[in-house]
Amino acid sequence: MDYEAAVATFFTAPPEGTTAPDVVNRAGPSRQLRDALEPLAMHAVWSHGVNAALAERGLDFLSAYVYGRASCLGDVPSSVVTSTFAVFPYELIDEQWTTGQGKIDRTELIELRDEATAASLRKILGDVTTEREIVWVAGSLERAVDKADGAGRPLFSALRSAPRLTDPYGRLWRAAEMVREHRGDGHVAASVAAGLGPCEMNIVTELWLGYPMGEYSNTRGWSREATESAIARLTVAGFIANWELTDDGRDFRDTIEKRTDATQRSLIDALGGRLGPVLDRVSAWSKRCIAAGAFPSDPRKRAAG
Repeated sequence: MDYEAAVATFFTAPPEGTTAPDVVNRAGPSRQLRDALEPLAMHAVWSHGVNAALAERGLDFLSAYVYGRASCLGDVPSSVVTSTFAVFPYELIDEQWTTGQGKIDRTELIELRDEATAASLRKILGDVTTEREIVWVAGSLERAVDKADGAGRPLFSALRSAPRLTDPYGRLWRAAEMVREHRGDGHVAASVAAGLGPCEMNIVTELWLGYPMGEYSNTRGWSREATESAIARLTVAGFIANWELTDDGRDFRDTIEKRTDATQRSLIDALGGRLGPVLDRVSAWSKRCIAAGAFPSDPRKRAAG
């Protein structure tokens, strides 16, 4: 999938009247922070400038996403990448990881991606803020992730062990990315502990956020057979009926959310009184990224991650 095809798929306008899901509007501080940061944390994935730079080295949208996001893990087997991403089939991850490895050396990829992302964020945000403010937010987030617990969090821990970037806009992106992956790792752990398989994770979350069945989960590369099997298991469990979450299913997903929130306690506590000012700033900057076409506008996509 090239970048233009990804934009055509994910940047379509949501149905009229679509707003942030209710579960997000009433969320606690860790979900609020994660969603406020999402367009910044995923800038390397959705920015036209970053994709153009990686395309010059032979990477399309999917290989750039898989190889780029997982590059911090090192030269690991694709099965390791699949386990950390958790919500994609092995065949898709294996193909894209292997393709990426064949196009560009991992060290070169990291350097190119870091530089292109910082430059893209500077172009989008440079006229609405100052480097001093960028550094303040980045530093606040860095101090929080430095104090956060890394146990059982492979993507977060790998990112945190990488050399810190010096460009202020690069620091902002990396700090946002670390917060995102800290919560993501925690959410995977909570979902697995609840007994969900990878395809089931997608289905439960899309319905919980207000997507019609399959609209989001079908973009994750699962076969029809795998999707039908996941739906059947969730139906037998009493979590879905008539293509919607049952009351038990909604309670089940709410419990996973609460357990995910609990995994963020050390990070949120470390932010302390800076949480509110950080939220205000990154929310405004994320809106700027969306307005610039550097992140999908659908609030459900932002919450799905």
